Amino acid sequence: MSAILFLGTAGDSFVLGKHGRNAGGIIIQINENQLHIDPGPGALTSSKRCDINPRATTALLVSKNSLYTCGDLNAVIDAMTYSGFDKKAVLVANNEVINGPESFLLHKYRDYLERFIVLESGRKVGINEVEVQSITLSDKSIGFKLIAPEFTICYLPSTKYSSALEEQCKNSNILILNSVSPKKEDGFSSEDAIKLIKAVGPKLAILTNFGIKMIEADPLYEAREISKAAGVPTVAAKDGMVINPLSYSADQGQKTLRGF
Repeated sequence: MSAILFLGTAGDSFVLGKHGRNAGGIIIQINENQLHIDPGPGALTSSKRCDINPRATTALLVSKNSLYTCGDLNAVIDAMTYSGFDKKAVLVANNEVINGPESFLLHKYRDYLERFIVLESGRKVGINEVEVQSITLSDKSIGFKLIAPEFTICYLPSTKYSSALEEQCKNSNILILNSVSPKKEDGFSSEDAIKLIKAVGPKLAILTNFGIKMIEADPLYEAREISKAAGVPTVAAKDGMVINPLSYSADQGQKTLRGF
């Protein structure tokens, strides 16, 4: 069984507080592996709602040290390990998340894990049959390229566009882009998304972690326009949305992974 579940799609406090979206991150199930990417606010409550068992998590992947990517990281580790009674799973993140003086991750919870790995730019690590490669970004954060036996997923947190992203994301079946903004001056824009999607040529592109300007512009409209311009099916994620990474089909209303 393989599936991608969006626990939360909020990218800032306005969307989190006023529009009822969580920021719990993404669950990717690949056969017996359960990967949790960027467990921000709402990760545990959304997991419960979507019938996700934190105890089944194989690895936590954190792209940057921020509230919206690891706000619930300690709580998820605590639930996953029975407060350290059963040390398990691996945390893969950059040095700022694992060892930084202002990290959201507390040392107490870091020690609950079976192991943790500082994934530097250009490095890769194997998690069972899944290869996780880091994607170098313009700031201290990292993206993730997940190479599974049957598909490859590229996940990019909020970032600035660069031509280097095109090469690093090549040969991806699914491209997940965070905090796409409707306008160029607001960061990684719809125009940037079109340029990257065209260069990479995935089978499917997914927009998520929306800020208030994107919500006001309407993510569904932006996704349709990006899809038409890039020539690649593009969807705007919703909380609880499930994607089948083999058929590239999306279920906007499904709230559980059962049946996939």
